[in-house]
Amino acid sequence: MIGENLDKIRKELPKHVILVAVSKTKPIEALQEAFDAGQRIFGENKVQEMAAKWEVLPKEIEWHFIGHLQRNKVKYLAPFVSLIHGVESLRLLKEINKQALKSNRIIDVLLQFYIADEETKFGLSEEEANDLLNSEEFKLLQNIQIRGVMGMATFTKDQEKIRGEFQKLKNIQNSLKANCFSDNDLFDVVSMGMSGDYTTAIDEGSTMIRIGSSIFGARN
Repeated sequence: MIGENLDKIRKELPKHVILVAVSKTKPIEALQEAFDAGQRIFGENKVQEMAAKWEVLPKEIEWHFIGHLQRNKVKYLAPFVSLIHGVESLRLLKEINKQALKSNRIIDVLLQFYIADEETKFGLSEEEANDLLNSEEFKLLQNIQIRGVMGMATFTKDQEKIRGEFQKLKNIQNSLKANCFSDNDLFDVVSMGMSGDYTTAIDEGSTMIRIGSSIFGARN
């Protein structure tokens, strides 16, 4: 079933959209099945679980951390993580930079923005992001690469509300690209859209979607 689900989703996706298979809580066997079906990018939201899976699964996998990352856990991911999706503070960026330096790596990250109408979601405002990116402290960070933006829409059936929130994130990315990353071709990721709303997200400019239940079935 996992392979069939992946094939179905891939056929729907435009070429420029990257699929992150959200594998949190799923057993090793399910990830291996997805890998055997050609999936190479997996998203996890718990550091210990991700590190344990990295140890035993094929090293060709790109691991994306998609949860709320605590600073004291960064050291466990730094040797292998490919992309950290949810960075919403300079303090976290500094810790990622510090641990990346220890691992002799440059770690790719996304800035997370608060676009939803829910207090449980995390993220920067556009003003906070501009302050961060223009700070002297940020300019000293040599071992991180900001690849783009990430955001989660409100959990609602109101498709127009979701569409508006995705438009907001795309507008933020356009603004940051023009004002802070105009000479950086690597600032090109808009990570938005999950199982329930990814087609809307793609319509509004998403380049990376995070799909779990539509690939692996309902959460364990």
